[in-house]
Amino acid sequence: MDAPASQGAVPDAGRGATADAAFEPLPDEVLDALVLVLDEIRLGTSKSRADLVARTGLGRAIVARRVQALLDRGLITEGELGPSTGGRPPRHLAFRAAGGQVLVADIGATSIAVALTDLSGRILAHYTEPADVADGPEVILGRVEALFEQLRETSHHAAGPVWGVGIAVPGPVEFATGRPIAPPIMPGWDGYPIRERFEAAFGGPVWVDNDVNVLALGEWRAGIAQGHDNVVVVKIGTGIGAGIISAGRLHRGSQGSAGDVGHIQVVDDRSVVCRCGNVGCLEALAGGYALAIQGEAAAVAGRSRRLAAALDERGAVTAEDVARAAAFGDPVALELLTDAGRLVGQMLASVVNFFNPSLIVIGGGVAQSGDQLLAAIRHTVYERSLPLATRSLVIQRSSIGMLGGVVGASALVVDQLFTRPVLERWLASGRPSALVAAPAA
Repeated sequence: MDAPASQGAVPDAGRGATADAAFEPLPDEVLDALVLVLDEIRLGTSKSRADLVARTGLGRAIVARRVQALLDRGLITEGELGPSTGGRPPRHLAFRAAGGQVLVADIGATSIAVALTDLSGRILAHYTEPADVADGPEVILGRVEALFEQLRETSHHAAGPVWGVGIAVPGPVEFATGRPIAPPIMPGWDGYPIRERFEAAFGGPVWVDNDVNVLALGEWRAGIAQGHDNVVVVKIGTGIGAGIISAGRLHRGSQGSAGDVGHIQVVDDRSVVCRCGNVGCLEALAGGYALAIQGEAAAVAGRSRRLAAALDERGAVTAEDVARAAAFGDPVALELLTDAGRLVGQMLASVVNFFNPSLIVIGGGVAQSGDQLLAAIRHTVYERSLPLATRSLVIQRSSIGMLGGVVGASALVVDQLFTRPVLERWLASGRPSALVAAPAA
């Protein structure tokens, strides 16, 4: 496994805080202000009591009481004195990121990435290996559990409690239940109780989401989407999907299936059958699985010497082979990637005209294939979108690459833990494990 990042000593939890401290439930108006103050400190936008007064509009006395409540509960710490602006020097406040740990897994169609993070999303240890999601939930999730245990056994950072678990999967997820629903490339996963399995295994709350939503959170929290309120993150891997940040919030839709752009029909051709069962889907023409089929057909037909060599060597052609051949100037591979980029660009032009984002991020394994795909996407979007919608539009490749999924899964867990309704349920006990229902006798 990769060596974990270094970390200093765990800061003091604050006056009166203990690992198992219990507190009286807070009135609604107090809890509202507490969440507001905590988010300001947790996300780094306020670093002192004076900052909190200025940014939240709360009075000094209220800020002082809410800060003390957070100190008592061990959620924040006080640090060094800051520079004075003429009065009493402010004391720095910081989120106690080392107070708990998060286990996360980004399950792709052909790989598993797992990580152990602190409550700020900083990766303490991580590991990635090939896998086939079509092997089914028992095999894949069993391996994820084993890798989680291995992370905790081998990382010297794993002494703290697990505050939550985040799982990303490559298919539609009903977010309220944490269950995949009719996922096209995940046979045997429909309705599988992922949340219940990991709650039983690790004793902490679990959140499950689509892998592209999680990637969007990762880019928004730690990548090039920081500072943008309206973003579309497109993942082009074995399949194609999009995560949508709208007005500074991840948009899942009413059931959790927003952004399933891979199954938008782009051609009216009944011979183009998608794995979802419909015809003419974008994914069936421009996804990694489609590129592999098209590349293999070109190899068999003798149209590409490089792809034919890949077929002879391994008995199959992959999307990676197509990308590699394109990097060496193979005309057939270049044509395949250009055509795929054009189709993705047509879909995105409609999204741009409808949604008007300021940034489009292109991620996923196929998106790392070089400049041909990205160039074709950009050209088509700018050509087919309205001038006003593209006036300030930026289209960029993902900045955090293959770690985006685990970074986003950690952000998913922590953000959910500190939403008002969830925080209210566990704050009095002092332990997020209180969110997990006790097993029936």
